[in-house]
Amino acid sequence: MTDRPTAVVTGFGAFGPHRVNPSWSAVELLRDAGVPDVRLVTEQLPVSFARATARIGELVAEHEPAVVLCTGLAASRDVLSLERLAVNLADAPVPDVDGAQPVDERVLPEGPAALFTTLPVKAAAARLQEEGISVELSLSAGTYVCNAVMLAALHASSATAARVGFVHVPPVERLDPARAAQALEVVLRTAVTRSTDTARAGGRVD
Repeated sequence: MTDRPTAVVTGFGAFGPHRVNPSWSAVELLRDAGVPDVRLVTEQLPVSFARATARIGELVAEHEPAVVLCTGLAASRDVLSLERLAVNLADAPVPDVDGAQPVDERVLPEGPAALFTTLPVKAAAARLQEEGISVELSLSAGTYVCNAVMLAALHASSATAARVGFVHVPPVERLDPARAAQALEVVLRTAVTRSTDTARAGGRVD
């Protein structure tokens, strides 16, 4: 069918001690299984500030997707995280795969200070919980390449109606890649079927 919505879904490749990145493992499983009534465009991005942010912009321009769902590894987290915003700050604790280590630099020199996700993350979180998948809404995508890609994707899609967001995947010992792939499908289905998010309390008091 030619009228199927297109979803660009990305994961990251290896970096540092992580020779297999579970974000890409989950995306591969999602791609192989397919999502009915959705045209999937999947790609592995390098953990590179320059190359990954450029490539996500190219994917948006080339495919004009209805949904952009980027994923990455959050090695210190225990559950799946749906990111709520990306900040225009690159402050790398370690070099990326190209050896770049920006410190207190803007990801987009002319971009806004921050951009909010356009995915219906509260509705997606509710559906994930119904499926028995532990999930959290996160207010920090970090200041490494994951955050930079989320910001670049949102910026590249800002003049469109695309739903754009980022999912952080915990290590495989805390979430099996097959379960992570199932979670990504739930998020995608929610994004293509809902025009608005759920209005329910979901913030934090720290």
